[in-house]
Amino acid sequence: MADVTLEQARNIVAAALSKGRDLGLKPLTVVVLDSGGHMRAVEREDGAAPGRIEIAGGKAYGAVMLGMGGRAQMERAEAQAYFIAAANGALGGRMVPVPGGVLVKDGERVIGAVGISGDASDQDEAAALAGIEAAGLAAQP
Repeated sequence: MADVTLEQARNIVAAALSKGRDLGLKPLTVVVLDSGGHMRAVEREDGAAPGRIEIAGGKAYGAVMLGMGGRAQMERAEAQAYFIAAANGALGGRMVPVPGGVLVKDGERVIGAVGISGDASDQDEAAALAGIEAAGLAAQP
């Protein structure tokens, strides 16, 4: 498989939003990108602030462009802030290096990324993981 398909992206979004409702999370925005960082699907729940699209997109973009999920990026930023600052500059300031950006994998191959914003970053990540798992794919936070 070359990239996350539209059907998989839609399934990820639906399952992630469902998980958010099950957990009682604040309104979420879910962005699914392909392996080149291009948008495959996006949904912003009623009540979610409009800026959440860019935040969720930044979480996913950083994950797919660096090949590491948002949790790993945050840990790297804590250990080597200069690296994440430089990478974010090189990527046009589009990264949001916190949990909630999760790589989507088919086996060992990265086929895309999911970014979620709306609640606490750990909760956003939980919804992303649930969405990816529901689509039958592997996740790397």
